[in-house]
Amino acid sequence: MPEKDNKDDADSGDKSLDEKKAEALNLWEKEEKKGERKEKGGALAAEQGSVSQHSAKGDVKPEDHEAAEDQGSDSSLEEVDGQKIIHIKPPIIVKDLAEMMGMKPFKIIQDLMELDVFANQTQSIEPDVASQICQKHGFVFEKEKREKGAGVHKVEEVIEVPEVEDIQEVEEEKLAIRPPVVTFMGHVDHGKTSLLDAYRGSRVVHGEAGGITQHIGAYQIIRNDKSVTFIDTPGHAAFSEMRARGADITDIVVLVVAADDGLMPTTFEAIDHCRAAGVTIIIAINKVDLPRADVDKVKGQLQENDLTPEDWGGETICVEVSAKEGTGLDALFEMIHLQAEVLELKSNPEGAARGIVIEARTEPGKGPTATVVVQTGTLDVGDAFICGNHHGKVKALIDDTGARIQGAGPSSPIEVVGYSGVPNVGDELIEMESERKAKKLGGERQDNVRQEKLKPQDKSALETLFANIEQGKKTTLKLIIKADVQGSIQAIDKSLNEIQSDKISVDILRQSAGPITEADVLLASASDAILIGFNTKVENKAQPVVKREGVQVKLFSIIYELIDQVKEAMLGMLEPETRESVIGHAKVLEVFKLSSGRVGGCVVTDGKVVRTARARVVRDGVPIYDGGFSTLRRFKDDAKEVKNGLECGIKLGKFNDYQKEDVIECYELEKLAQTL
Repeated sequence: MPEKDNKDDADSGDKSLDEKKAEALNLWEKEEKKGERKEKGGALAAEQGSVSQHSAKGDVKPEDHEAAEDQGSDSSLEEVDGQKIIHIKPPIIVKDLAEMMGMKPFKIIQDLMELDVFANQTQSIEPDVASQICQKHGFVFEKEKREKGAGVHKVEEVIEVPEVEDIQEVEEEKLAIRPPVVTFMGHVDHGKTSLLDAYRGSRVVHGEAGGITQHIGAYQIIRNDKSVTFIDTPGHAAFSEMRARGADITDIVVLVVAADDGLMPTTFEAIDHCRAAGVTIIIAINKVDLPRADVDKVKGQLQENDLTPEDWGGETICVEVSAKEGTGLDALFEMIHLQAEVLELKSNPEGAARGIVIEARTEPGKGPTATVVVQTGTLDVGDAFICGNHHGKVKALIDDTGARIQGAGPSSPIEVVGYSGVPNVGDELIEMESERKAKKLGGERQDNVRQEKLKPQDKSALETLFANIEQGKKTTLKLIIKADVQGSIQAIDKSLNEIQSDKISVDILRQSAGPITEADVLLASASDAILIGFNTKVENKAQPVVKREGVQVKLFSIIYELIDQVKEAMLGMLEPETRESVIGHAKVLEVFKLSSGRVGGCVVTDGKVVRTARARVVRDGVPIYDGGFSTLRRFKDDAKEVKNGLECGIKLGKFNDYQKEDVIECYELEKLAQTL
């Protein structure tokens, strides 16, 4: 029993290709004559079973077609040198193409069927298909690029962040003295937060678990009409992370040392971090009110670590304070300002705002927020910005007292509300011209981050130091030494100091006994140093950090191997000396003019002339040109070298001013390895 004839798509697929062509063509011819074509994209063709597996991509909805009609100015027809050129921006609608060619749409549909492309008049076709149709009827098709979702042709916009303002180039009257940014560092429970609390006049320590700082805070303290911005860190990891990102925001470090405990392992780490960052250190000897306080002991330990106090004949400022009793606070504050005056800290408050993120989080009701210390310019409510991979618009600015403000100038610590996502500590906030540009740049940066994650990180390695120095990356070999015992440390330090060199130096950022810790790895990453371990290991917690940061770790068990590798690394950092060796001379006897320029007809007077060497033209004892060989020939044949007494044709680079009696001096460059 025969099946019922259904008019659905499945049934139409059983028809032959010729049947579908004929049926669709007859349909559109009838509709063209009657003038009853409908604007419903594809509906009529579907009813007649003309939908095919070869249908064109991207059906256009009626509203899309109306939009395309409104954009008629995007298409144009022009005649150049007798050629009719059609410009159309995608999507290319069959009806629009037919109108520009002065043809009926069904004629275009017929041509499409011959190409096995089935589309009605409101559907779009591919540019290569449109090009074939235009070529058939004597037109030249040129596609114009259209931005995704845009209605007009746009030139690709390249968005860049404003350049960093050079203080030296800013007019003096525009510069203003800014408050110093001070970071508190030191051993746990030596009183960093308590000291800051004494300045702030609040008791934040009591509200924190175990008396340990739970987050990074920044506060601007005004005392005796002078301002200082204090940053309180939970440790040195955040300090290193910020430096690893290039965020050297701290002007002065106040190293807090308890008078009863003295210098502890964490204190030594802090000293190493400060020296690697190149920031000024002021020592605050805290807890001097305790009966067991021994200030002289602390100063003696400082002297042993090259931080000799001023009253002991050194240059390190030491202030005795008591956060509990409030003594010495004014003296410390004055010393900070005195040091700030020496540093001459200035910025332009009227320029584009820039700042560094020192804390970031998501807060209920506010969304992603970040604590930012403004470095230059003034950040106002409503400003668009880019920060790391995120963009935003300042919805609110909250100062360290919790009050909402309209603008924040240089060295001001503020909470910024309006981020598109939570930024990273150390990211730089940069004011942008518009929110649109900030958003576009943020998207580009996120794409770049995804690509960068696929690449290995480029950190210092002993084996690659020679390649790095050729690119001008290295001037000093930076090392962090860890060993099993202090005796090994002393032996290694002595051996390294015995390496005499006027050309290269070793900078040991840190040396201590014990395994390689996470703090060591972070310091090496921030300072681009190499970690060397002697008879020690890498802690389990530090191993993933080594992989993440891309820091090179070298472990040795024989001290001679360690010293030899360091020497080899130092030698590798020295660029080889270049020595010039003259290998022959030739005299110009005649000058020949060829289509490629002028060539000197020469005779080799001594030595030899080599094609791969370099040469210079010497006239009356004065060199007038230096370059490589473009041509070296014996008669009509190319030659690799020409020996003494033989004639040859020589052309150097693009030099054409040869004269008789000119001397061509051929030489080679030799690279000689340097010694320490």
